[in-house]
Amino acid sequence: QVQLVESGGGLVQAGGTLRLSCAASGRVFSIYAMGWFRQAPGKDREFVAAISTLVATTTYSDSVKDRFTISRDNAKNMMYLQMNNLKPEHTDVYYCARRPTVERKATGYPTWGQGNQDAVSS
Repeated sequence: QVQLVESGGGLVQAGGTLRLSCAASGRVFSIYAMGWFRQAPGKDREFVAAISTLVATTTYSDSVKDRFTISRDNAKNMMYLQMNNLKPEHTDVYYCARRPTVERKATGYPTWGQGNQDAVSS
């Protein structure tokens, strides 16, 4: 079973920047679309961004497209989320996920990491 591990989260003040990473185990990575989701306590897991396989087409939620950038490095089995100009409402647990093609629904992703905490102070 492929494992996904998020890292890079932490505490940052409003207006600051965080860069999250998602590392995939194994040697098969480029054939999968990857996504980032976030979840606050008591709320549903929400779509943030996704990136397709070989051509790396990116898709963003309307709330983050002017702030966040998703990217991938297939040679290193890595995916990234660059988060700029952060606000307190961005304080969530962020998850990376994998599926064959790009999808905005969390229920469409069968493989998930364990999550990484992002906290933005005001």
